[in-house]
Amino acid sequence: RYAAQQGHGLAQQTCLAHLARDVAYALEASDDPVPFRLKLWLGSAFDLADAAAGLAASTLAAKRRALERRLDAILATPSGCELTRALQAKLRRARDQLLTFVDWPGQVGATNNACERDLRPAVIQRKVTNGYRAMWAAQGEADVRTVVDTARLAPNTSVFGTILTTVTA
Repeated sequence: RYAAQQGHGLAQQTCLAHLARDVAYALEASDDPVPFRLKLWLGSAFDLADAAAGLAASTLAAKRRALERRLDAILATPSGCELTRALQAKLRRARDQLLTFVDWPGQVGATNNACERDLRPAVIQRKVTNGYRAMWAAQGEADVRTVVDTARLAPNTSVFGTILTTVTA
């Protein structure tokens, strides 16, 4: 959760996969019971995210309330472990962004893995070539990637056909 990423859009979803990684580290490094409870909570949140698109609104609301009550109890648990306290503080700060996926079932994921996969080719390009020498080249690749990624969202759409249509327009 970077400050520059906050405040864009109506709501944000904190990546639960990144939190799960932090919890896994705390589980290995600590004997405190809180990380284990957080691992179970995250498992329930991932299960809800997987099923959210097929659930009724009332069921989603009930499951969300149950997850929020469990999280309240976990965050209220005192701990002598500094790592656990830091994890609890991180979750408190992200509290309103942990279950955003429930508000938009099937539209918002519980993780940002898809976004990171989409960014990966650009990161590799930058690292391999040491960046772009001209702004037009960077802008051109960004434009092509935007067209390609948008075309992939529409069913039965040819990516090549979309690029061809865009270039000849």
